[in-house]
Order: sequence, then structure tokens, then C-alpha cells
Amino acid sequence: MSDKQDIFFHLRELRRRFFYALVLFFVIFLIAFFYAKEIFNVLMRPLTLLLGGEVGRGMIYTAMQEQFLTEIKLSMFTALLIALPLMCIQVWIFVAPGLYRKEKAAMWPFLLATPLLFYLGASFVYFVVLPVAWKFFLGFEQAREAGHLAIRLEPKVGEYLSLVMRLILAFGICFELPVLLMLLVRVGITSAEALRKKRRYAILIAVIVAAVLTPPDPFSQIALALPIILLYEASIWGAHLMMGKK
Repeated sequence: MSDKQDIFFHLRELRRRFFYALVLFFVIFLIAFFYAKEIFNVLMRPLTLLLGGEVGRGMIYTAMQEQFLTEIKLSMFTALLIALPLMCIQVWIFVAPGLYRKEKAAMWPFLLATPLLFYLGASFVYFVVLPVAWKFFLGFEQAREAGHLAIRLEPKVGEYLSLVMRLILAFGICFELPVLLMLLVRVGITSAEALRKKRRYAILIAVIVAAVLTPPDPFSQIALALPIILLYEASIWGAHLMMGKK
């Protein structure tokens, strides 16, 4: 097979893997759209538990199309989360034939760690960050008394989903830090010693990233910055082990 034929073969294979990933995403999107209300209720559960079944509490939407567009956005987001490991598998199927046995063995941990760390970050948001952050924001409500009106939270469905998605993506992507750093160590761009020397800069960047990506409350910012710092330290330890084995 000539070089030109070889290139066209790989392009066709890449197109086929991309098509399979797109079909998987679309199928999951349709299923998620059918259950969009149930999925949204799951995302609302941290807030629902805090409100404790108060009569008259709920969410609103102020535009005719807002609820429909929110369910579309939620379905796409759900499809992306579920299809992530399946897309990684398609990438692996495309790349694996061009790798040696040792290279395949070296890539497997990164391939497995990528979706697992993302889901770990998303779970941390749902079970730890959201309950505390929502409790913090609900603390600004005001009961009606003589001389002043009541102030009560009435969140919009679109704004609520956007905030939750932003937090899940922020934590999920930041939890991928060990994968990125270990890959850089693996290919020789950096080392455990270099990571250790740049620790202070990593801490500063973690604080800045947390301040930009999270709502303006101290808990959310600390909840993102602290795991990033811990994951950076874990990456240094992992880099030591990798370089020792290498």
C-alpha cells in the first residue's frame, strides 16, 4: 500500500469512528430527552432536600420556550456525559492498531482514568458542593416581618441548569489534571522534580481557576481549589513511580 493509499485508509477509518461516536451521542440524546424531566428532578434534588417540602416553593421559567430549550440542553449534556467513555473507546480503536504492545499497555491507564476522573469530579459536585453551596445562597432569604417584605428564592430553570452544568464541567475537567501531567511526564516534557519545583505556581493557578469557574461563594472556590492542589500532589507522587519504573 502506497503512502497516499495509507493516508486515505486512515482518513476513512477516522471518519467511520467519528460517525459511530456521533450516532452513539444522538441515540443517547433521544433517550435522555424522553426522560429529561426525571433527569432535571435528580439535579434539583440537593435543593429540594434543603427546602424540605415547603409549600409553594418551586422553579419558574419566564420565556415561552425556556423549559423546552432547557430540556434540549439537559439532554445534550446528559448524552455527552454518558457517551464520554464510549467516545474514548472509539478513539482507542482508531489509535491502537498503530501502537506497539508496550505502548498499548502504557496507554490503557490513561484511557481508563480519563472518564473515571471526570465522573469523580461530577460526583463530588453533586454530593458535596451543591448541598453546601445551595445552603449558602438560601441563607440570604428574608422572612416577611413588620416594616419589610419577604425575600425568597425563585430560581429559573434555565439559570439553575446552566449553573449546575458549569460546576460539573469545571470540576470534571479540573479532575483530569493527573492524566494531563502524567502524560507530560510519560513523553518526557516534564518530570517529578520539575512538578515539585513549580508547586507554588500550581497552587496560585488552582486558586485563580477556582475563583473564575465557580460561583462567588468561598466554599465553592475552596471546594475546587483544594482538590486541584491534592491532585497535583498525587501527580507528583505518580510521576515518581512512573520514572522509577521507566
